[in-house]
Amino acid sequence: MELLADHWGVEIAETRTESHSSKTSGTRPVFNRLIKDIQLGFFNGIVTWAPDRLSRNAGDLGILVDLMDEGKLVEIRTHRQTFTNSPNEKFLLMILGSQAKLENDNRGLNVIRGLHNKAQNGWRPGVAPIGYLNNGAGEEKIIVDELRAPTIIEMFERVAKQAYTGRDIKRWLDDIDFRYRHGKRLVLSHIYRTLRNSFYYGEFQYPKTDPTMHQGKHKPLISNELWDEVQIQLTVAPKAPAGTKEFSFTRMLKCGACKTGITAEEKLKKLKSGEIRRYVYYHCGRANDLDCEQPYIREADLMIELLGLIDELELDEIGAQEQFKDELERYEKFIGVLGQSGQSNKKHNIDLKSYAKYVLENGTKDEKREILKFISGNLYLKDQKVYVERKTRSKKFN
Repeated sequence: MELLADHWGVEIAETRTESHSSKTSGTRPVFNRLIKDIQLGFFNGIVTWAPDRLSRNAGDLGILVDLMDEGKLVEIRTHRQTFTNSPNEKFLLMILGSQAKLENDNRGLNVIRGLHNKAQNGWRPGVAPIGYLNNGAGEEKIIVDELRAPTIIEMFERVAKQAYTGRDIKRWLDDIDFRYRHGKRLVLSHIYRTLRNSFYYGEFQYPKTDPTMHQGKHKPLISNELWDEVQIQLTVAPKAPAGTKEFSFTRMLKCGACKTGITAEEKLKKLKSGEIRRYVYYHCGRANDLDCEQPYIREADLMIELLGLIDELELDEIGAQEQFKDELERYEKFIGVLGQSGQSNKKHNIDLKSYAKYVLENGTKDEKREILKFISGNLYLKDQKVYVERKTRSKKFN
C-alpha cells in the first residue's frame, strides 16, 4: 500500500497497524484512536488493503459512513477501489462491508458446525487434557502422552485405592516434580477437574452446556469402574454434628502396617435416577505414619472378610453366652432360617459362630462391637485383608 500511495501521489501522514479482529464493534484501540483523530481533523483519508480491513461489523462501518457524510473523511482508498462522499460509492462501501460481515458470520457457523461434527465422530474439539496430545493429522487426532499418562493413571488409582484427597495428590505430584505444558505444575483446581473428567474413561461432553455425552475414539487411560470409584471418593457427605458420626468397626480394627487405628469415611453418590447411594470406606488413620499407603476397603468387602474369618476364630464362648444371655433366646427363633431346625430345645448346642455371623450382618453397631470383643486375638487390616494376631497367654506356675 505504501508503494501504491507513492504511485498515486498520496501523502502518508502516519502508518498505524493493528492485529485485532474487526468483527466486533468498538473493540480495536488503534482503530478507535484513528476515528477520533479523523473527527479532530488530523487526517482526512485512509489507505487500506480492502474494506473488510476497516470493518466487518455494522457499528464501525456506520461510523465511517457518518464521517463521510460530515465531510471529515474525504476518501478511502484500497488496492482496487476508491470510496468518496458519493451516494453510489458509499453504498458500495456498505455493501462490501456487509458482505464481509456475512462471510464472517457464515465462517463462524461453519466452524461451530465443524466442531460439532468432530465431536459426533468421536474426537473431542480443543486442546487435549493432560495425559493426551493433539496429533493434528491423520485419523487418530488425539494420542496418549506416553510421558505423562502413567502418572495420570496412578493419580486415579491413588484416589480410588488409597483414599488420597486432592491435597494428597498435589503433594505427591510436587514431590515427583510432575509438570505439564510449558513446565507448569498442576494446581489443586486442575487436579480436581482432571479427576472429574470423563474423557479419561472414554466419554466426553461437548459443548459443556450440552448434557449429551459422546463416545470418544481416543484410547481410554482408565476403566469406567475406576472412574466411578474416584467420583465416590470425591463426594463429600453432609457434615454431622461433632461426635455423632460413628461406624461399626472403627474401634475394633488396626492397620496391619503401622498399627494405627482404622478410621472410616462416608461417601454419598447421586445416581442418574435421583437416588442417593451411601458408601462407607475404612482405611488407616495414619496417626503413627502419615505416609502409610494402605488402601481403603468398602464396608461390604470388610464384612465379607469378617464373615470368612468367623469359622477360624476362637470365641470366648462362656463370656459370649453371659453377655448375650437374653439374645440367645431370640437367636433360637432364627435357627430355622440358619438351617438348624430341631435344635431349639438344646441350648447347650447353640452355634455361637453362626450367631456371630448373624449379628455382624443384621445387628446394631453396638452388637457388632460386642461380638468382636470376644475374639481371641487382635484384628488387623492390611492390603484389604483382615487377619488375627493371637494374644499371648501367660503361663501360671504352682
